[in-house]
Amino acid sequence: MIGSGSLARTAATAEAGSIVPMIRCTTRAVDLLARAEKSARRFDPEARIRLVPDASRGVRFELADGPQPGDGLVEHEAGFTLVVAAGLSGTVDVVEPHDTLVLVPEDPETTGGAR
Repeated sequence: MIGSGSLARTAATAEAGSIVPMIRCTTRAVDLLARAEKSARRFDPEARIRLVPDASRGVRFELADGPQPGDGLVEHEAGFTLVVAAGLSGTVDVVEPHDTLVLVPEDPETTGGAR
């Protein structure tokens, strides 16, 4: 589903049978992710931004050549594809300082218990 306004969401699977990630992006995150992928793809046409778990920060965003087994793909109407490691869901947002991308987990009470 692709939304408009401050949040946009879309999801697709990386491979048959994989779990579809539920990832939303704020408007600021969409802008930052689109610019980052566009810049990376000038040097490597296969480059994608991958969202992965990180023991110290919760998650991190890294450049990758594509999805790993079990990853999901989030294709956004702004023209970028976010590769998401299995088990992650929430809203990608931008916080200060330095326009840091973060993943805000879904609130089970507002999503009907879905994660």
